[in-house]
Formats: sequence, structure tokens, C-alpha cells
Amino acid sequence: MFIVVSTLVVPPATLLAADAPAEAAPGGVSASPAPVSNVTILAGVGFGVGLVMLGAGYGIGKIGSCAVESMARQPEVAGNIQTAVIITAAMIEGVTLFALIVCILV
Repeated sequence: MFIVVSTLVVPPATLLAADAPAEAAPGGVSASPAPVSNVTILAGVGFGVGLVMLGAGYGIGKIGSCAVESMARQPEVAGNIQTAVIITAAMIEGVTLFALIVCILV
């Protein structure tokens, strides 16, 4: 788990690091912060899109797994389960599409 977290979190975090002055400017006035670069914005968008896709994939996979398991236990209710799975998966895909649009527009 440590390897996965360090592989997924550390590289984007290093891209998001900004230069900060070590001491205040002469006269006690602090320097204005540097503008955010395009690389930082694109790294944040990529990270957000990746998290959205991971969450959606996990959610739809879990729904499918539980649906197949419940259909195997009670084959007589397979039609009702299949309908519920389709509705739930469509709702997850709708939220995923909304999150992707928000990530790209922001």
C-alpha cells in the first residue's frame, strides 16, 4: 500500500510545490506570490480526473460483483437485480461525467 500511495501522491505533490521566499522583502513588505503555472493547473486536472475515474470504476465494479453474487444466490429475482444495477450504474456514470466536466472547466 505504501508503494501505491507513494507512486500516486508524491509525483503530483512535487509538481504542486511552489517557490516561496525564505524571508520578507526589504521594508517589511512581503513579495507577491508567483502566478500559478499551466503545468500546475494541468497536473491538478489530471489528478482530479484520475481520482474520478478510479472511484467510478471501483463503484461500478463493486455493483457488478454484488449483483452477480446475489443473482447466483437467488436466480428467481435476477430481473429485479439487473434493473437495479442498470439504474445505479447509470447514476454513477452521470455523477462521473459531471465530475469530469467540473475538473476540466476549473
